Amino acid sequence: MHNVVILGSGCAGNTAAIYTARAGLKPLVLMGKEPGGQLSITSEVENFPGFPEGILGPQLVENMKLQAERFGAEFRLGEVVGADLSRRPFRLSVDGEWIETSTLIVATGASARWLGIAGEKDLIGKGVSSCATCDGFFYRGKKIMVVGGGDSAMEEANFLTRFSDVMLVHRREEFRASKIMIDRVKANPKVKMVLNTVVDEVLAHETGIVGGARMRNVKTGETWTEEVDGFFVAIGHIPNTKPFAGQLDMDEEGYLISHGGARTNIAGVFHAGDVQDRHYRQAITASGAGCMAAMEAERFLEAEGH
Repeated sequence: MHNVVILGSGCAGNTAAIYTARAGLKPLVLMGKEPGGQLSITSEVENFPGFPEGILGPQLVENMKLQAERFGAEFRLGEVVGADLSRRPFRLSVDGEWIETSTLIVATGASARWLGIAGEKDLIGKGVSSCATCDGFFYRGKKIMVVGGGDSAMEEANFLTRFSDVMLVHRREEFRASKIMIDRVKANPKVKMVLNTVVDEVLAHETGIVGGARMRNVKTGETWTEEVDGFFVAIGHIPNTKPFAGQLDMDEEGYLISHGGARTNIAGVFHAGDVQDRHYRQAITASGAGCMAAMEAERFLEAEGH
């Protein structure tokens, strides 16, 4: 039986762990299927306050984990595959056993959708990215490619033009993005659209970083290679909320719906980070949300006379 269980070990979950541990609540952190969250596959982080020289993403989340452990947080490998939130204590199914907790902080994040092509997975953090605002700065004056056809692809392509020219690749003739977003990209002279085209493979330079992309026109079958330094996949994210379907309020894409502050529709269950935030998706906003969720959980337990 736990006072607080935190699901997820990215910036949101680790910050929630620091705050709840300092409050003497001895939180249990279940690290999830992607320990460390999306920062664990990010190379350099230059926009997190307090690190003027930047810091490696995995090191940043590891520092947070060590800080939480210093105050008494317990970290455990494991992923929640089922949950009963119909009554308290809440029950969570983890690796074949049930864990009970008085309060729950869901910081399971959202996983980037990937293309699933050759070379992509091996080069994540070495030129392949799913976050323009995180990594765009590193490609100033270099060759940038964005793959996608929705609003996120349009937004990322426009954003990246502040650093360099951008090639926007889409597999169809028409985009699924909103008209206003499409118009903005079409009006941007620094964006070159390549339609009816897919990328079959991301190619590595001899130094082990992204050097090119093998392209194919889906109508003509023509293939060719483009030189690329920064390869950005912008086909959306999948919030990791499946175990809570039918219990926690979600929008049509599965993101948790906030009921004020860090509260969900169930008293005692709180949200933090990208599992609810579809707009900012930054390390610093996730950490702030983790702080909010922790303080909400502490006050909730205090009101019950904990």
